Amino acid sequence: MRYSQFYAPTLKEAPGDADVPSQELLIRAGFIRKIAAGVYTYLPLGRKVLLKIERIVREEMDNIGANEILMPIVQPAELWKQSGRWDDYGPEMMKLKDRHGRDFTLGPTHEELVTFLVQNELNSYRQLPITLYQMANKYRDEIRPRFGVLRAREFIMKDGYSFHDSWESLDETYQAHRRAYSRIMERVGLEYAMVEASSGTIGGNESHEFVAFADTGESNILFCDCGYAGSDERVPYKGEIKYDDDEMKGIERVYTPNVKTAQDVADFLNVSIRKIVKTLIYKGRNGYFMALVPGDRELNEEKLKAFLDDQSLVFATPEEIFENFGVPIGFLGPVGTKGIRIIADHMIKGMRNFIVGGMEKDYHFVNVNVDRDFRVDEWADLVVTTKGDPCPVCGKPLNMKRGIELGHIFKLGTKYSQAMGTKYMDKDGQLKPFIMGCYGWGVSRTMGAVVEQLYDEKGIIWPLSIAPFTTIITPVSNNESLMNFAEKLYEFLNGKGEEVLLDDRNISPGMKFNDADLIGIPFRITVGKALNEGKVEIKWRTGQQYKIEADVEKIYAFLQDSKSKYNPHNKA
Repeated sequence: MRYSQFYAPTLKEAPGDADVPSQELLIRAGFIRKIAAGVYTYLPLGRKVLLKIERIVREEMDNIGANEILMPIVQPAELWKQSGRWDDYGPEMMKLKDRHGRDFTLGPTHEELVTFLVQNELNSYRQLPITLYQMANKYRDEIRPRFGVLRAREFIMKDGYSFHDSWESLDETYQAHRRAYSRIMERVGLEYAMVEASSGTIGGNESHEFVAFADTGESNILFCDCGYAGSDERVPYKGEIKYDDDEMKGIERVYTPNVKTAQDVADFLNVSIRKIVKTLIYKGRNGYFMALVPGDRELNEEKLKAFLDDQSLVFATPEEIFENFGVPIGFLGPVGTKGIRIIADHMIKGMRNFIVGGMEKDYHFVNVNVDRDFRVDEWADLVVTTKGDPCPVCGKPLNMKRGIELGHIFKLGTKYSQAMGTKYMDKDGQLKPFIMGCYGWGVSRTMGAVVEQLYDEKGIIWPLSIAPFTTIITPVSNNESLMNFAEKLYEFLNGKGEEVLLDDRNISPGMKFNDADLIGIPFRITVGKALNEGKVEIKWRTGQQYKIEADVEKIYAFLQDSKSKYNPHNKA
């Protein structure tokens, strides 16, 4: 491709609303353009990268025997109502009505649709197992779309679904996807981890995430030297419950004006935040719930949703709390409440003489004790496990890194097939619901994750496997002899199947060099004054520089050798 014919508009200045390096660099380097919050157009450079990522994902799916299909984006509400997720999925689901008033969604995922698809197609155990997948646009109405393509409203995802007649068969396909996803990570050049994860609204009893490490990632990955790793949404808290040996004191209501947070209360009463119990109100399909956690810990919503088996659970608004409980949000507490289910974290079992909201504005109760002053309906692991907490496998302190989730695999079991009446006939002639698996991969998100790991002050540093071009030829001027050699080299490398961009623009060499670095093309061949010595300069995007004899065959041989040594993570 000749640069003069290629649409790759670069920008000198960073966009004012860029949250993370990948968002800034993909816009500046001419890969994407923002249309609205969380909605992007992929320009030619971006599309080339996406196609390469898709090819890698497709090859790995085909290698494990998966079959590619393409399902509609618009899905009827009836299918989601059958599975119970029409209301459970939450406000991220984009819903619409057609001209006849019928409800539809722009598919955020396709479990319901694929289960419906096979209802009259897969009838016998002899047809199993089978895995179907697609690569298509997905839609989720993110409350706060940000981080460019890492958290968008419209995005490209590979979603796959497998159907089985036994849990052993599901496990074989699940393990095949674990291996395939690891190969995808390695082929796109990412440093990553596979971790235990929460199944969320997808459901199922086992799931793993494939996470690319990045300081800007939204996932907290906890890991241990013993090999254990999990997302903080999933990792159980296995710390020993510490029982206070204080003698119970009499409960008192104290005046606490204008204090709302746990830390505010602790500071006002001059006590440790560990003496505070936070009261949180959630609303689900069965009404309101009260959740209690120690003041120095955060509540893990995914654990609470899993414990209650209610993915529709949301944090009650201050208005809802005041309307239903008659108290501002900062003064909630369990003492004296009636008609609401109370779920408390196990750690509260050992606490004595703690502090809770007084269920009245500007008041708190002190010297509160479980069983004497209020009841707990159920105990559960509700807190976010953090760095330094004990590993659930070996007990050593956990470490933590930030990461970006790219792949997620689930063992769904019969969640969807049972709900939607999708069954097959087993070898004994009995109708049974399919056992299912689900396997997602964020294609467009992968592009952003790679940039988050691989960039410097000059721009992006692409791995060879997904670079839009492997080589850019940069003549420093339109001098006839320079251009003649650049054209000759361009035609030769093109003939060898190399992906080459010839920068034939009539601009300064500095501007050409800056654009090449910003875009992140792995190899730059500079055709300049060294040609008088019979040489060209070759620079790797990672910083290494070489002078090579200006012979097209030798340049080609050098590039082939360079490909085997080029590592975008190893900068000169």
